[in-house]
Formats: sequence, C-alpha cells, structure tokens
Amino acid sequence: MTRSELVTALAERFPQLSPKDAEMAARAILDSMSETLIKGHRIEIRGFGSFSINRRAARQGRNPRSGEPVMVPEKRSPHFKVGKALREAVDTGVLPEINDPKDEQ
Repeated sequence: MTRSELVTALAERFPQLSPKDAEMAARAILDSMSETLIKGHRIEIRGFGSFSINRRAARQGRNPRSGEPVMVPEKRSPHFKVGKALREAVDTGVLPEINDPKDEQ
C-alpha cells in the first residue's frame, strides 16, 4: 500500500474527511513517527507492532576491489517487530474485529 492508497482508504472509510484532510492526517501520523525514530525513541502500537532503532557499531571493513582497510561508520536503521494480533491475522487471513468508539456510546 502506498501513501496515496492509504489516503484514499481513509477518505472512503471516514466520509466526513475530505481527501485533503485524509492526506493531512496520514502525513501528520507518518511525520510524527519519523521524528520519534530520528530522536532514537521507540514506537509501540498495540495489536500492530513496534518500531525501534537498530544500531550497528563502527567497524573496520575492507574495500572489496583493493582489499585496503576502510573505516565503516556507525549506522542506525529502523526496525519493525510485528505484534501478536497482526501476526495471527496475517497467518489466518482474518482481520480481528475492531471496536468502533461510536458503538460504545
């Protein structure tokens, strides 16, 4: 799914949102998640999964062409760990029912 497909799905599921509002909502969520990971913090979304940063220490590598030693700097990369509910839903092919807050009123 691309960002534009996500925006379309949001606009279809919530008719009170215009496509422009759905775009702003999706952008705000994704930007907030990106900023959190850039700061080195962890994101946990219950039933979906968690995002964290994996760090690889600086090390000495080798240039494959010349064989000369090269310093490889520290790297940080995002890591996603799937949650139990999502893992089971993908395995069974059945999406668990999500309670709509409007139904509880």
